Amino acid sequence: MSKLSSPGTQLDSSGRILHGWDPEDPEKWDKAIAWRTLTITTATMAVGFSAWYLVSAIAPLLNQIGFDLTDSQLYALTAISGLSAGLFRLVFMFLPPVIGTRKLVTFSALLFLLPMLGWFSVVQRPENTPFWELLAISFASGFGGGVFAGFMPSTGYFFPKRLQGTALGLQAGIGNFGISFIQLVAPWLMGFTLLGIGFVAPQRLPDGSNVFVHNPAIFMAPWAIVCALLAWTYLKDVPVKANFRQQLSIFGNVNTWVMTVVYLMTFGAFAGFAAQFALIINQIYGSGSSFAETIGVENLPRGAAYAFLGPLIGAGVRAAWGPLCDKFGGAIWTFIGGIGMTIFTAVAALFLNPTDPDQFWWFLGAMLLMFFFTGLGNAGTFKQMPMIFPKHQAGGVIGWTSAIGAFGPFVVGILLSLMPIQAFFWGCVVFFAICTVLTWIFYARPKAPYPG
Repeated sequence: MSKLSSPGTQLDSSGRILHGWDPEDPEKWDKAIAWRTLTITTATMAVGFSAWYLVSAIAPLLNQIGFDLTDSQLYALTAISGLSAGLFRLVFMFLPPVIGTRKLVTFSALLFLLPMLGWFSVVQRPENTPFWELLAISFASGFGGGVFAGFMPSTGYFFPKRLQGTALGLQAGIGNFGISFIQLVAPWLMGFTLLGIGFVAPQRLPDGSNVFVHNPAIFMAPWAIVCALLAWTYLKDVPVKANFRQQLSIFGNVNTWVMTVVYLMTFGAFAGFAAQFALIINQIYGSGSSFAETIGVENLPRGAAYAFLGPLIGAGVRAAWGPLCDKFGGAIWTFIGGIGMTIFTAVAALFLNPTDPDQFWWFLGAMLLMFFFTGLGNAGTFKQMPMIFPKHQAGGVIGWTSAIGAFGPFVVGILLSLMPIQAFFWGCVVFFAICTVLTWIFYARPKAPYPG
């Protein structure tokens, strides 16, 4: 074995496994290794979230390039990646102690290539692509969101509790930037021939102009490969005993269920609304909406132009608020986040039956403030969990709650396809209010039974 800068920690003969590692003991912790692990896994997660949300950037253009999908099919298409991400998270949550951080991150990055190459191929052949193939590619996109449940507990192995709010906040927040990134750059990348793949024919819009809908998917592929190479070369493993019975013991703790519901409010809403935001804008205010037909105005908002703003704000707040959560505790920020989400979702609901194009800006402002408060709630919950739960349960709870939260895009998409959008928004207001009350009772009030 070889010693590291931390005198109590050694590498085995392979140079890959850390023995004697204990972040709570300064003599057995190497911060350089911890921060390098955080950097590589966070970058990989950002690429994964971009792969996960490729469908949200591509779906609004499918009908314009030759597909013939109903509104319900489009909502379902963007929803299915949320379903698969939640299911994959239920698997990934058990993997860190089984295969180790290095293999987990490396193989995950390579899995991202499946949806990237799938979307690259399918948008070039709208005439003979069945709907089930679109659904299958969207399902594969869930790998990008599923890794969260493995990466976050894995990162927790490398940091002491006093820094976990900062570390997990940075990882989750910057990882979430992958959503905003792909929604921001996708419309730009679709506008020109990408170097090296100019031989691929562009798609045609109804006005006869060219668009390269396949570009965002293939643009991300090399970055997935780079992340895989970095992970395989530089990451280490912390040997953790995987006691399956202890991991299952989380379900006997009432806090598991309360935090699951609360996280479904914060991240579930963040991920769900981020996935459907462009389609919601198009349905209510876009040029093809009933509102547009009523007022006879053609120059109306395009959802793809604004969709990136919500996840950009939510992810930024989540990343920035980690140090404040370490200082003041997570519960108070989760509670404030819930209050803000409730209020501004209600405000947005007031502008779902527009009579004037200018009402769009009130709707957009309310939604962006709602996204701001999801960031507070997400930062707060991930500070709470390592504090509320014993060490042998904390990783499992993070994995489980993140898995349920990942169903957000699926839940939002399916509900929007089954019920009037007004009923959906007001239902969210009621759900957010209930979760906020639970946060106050269990965690945020003075003398709360489980402060965190």
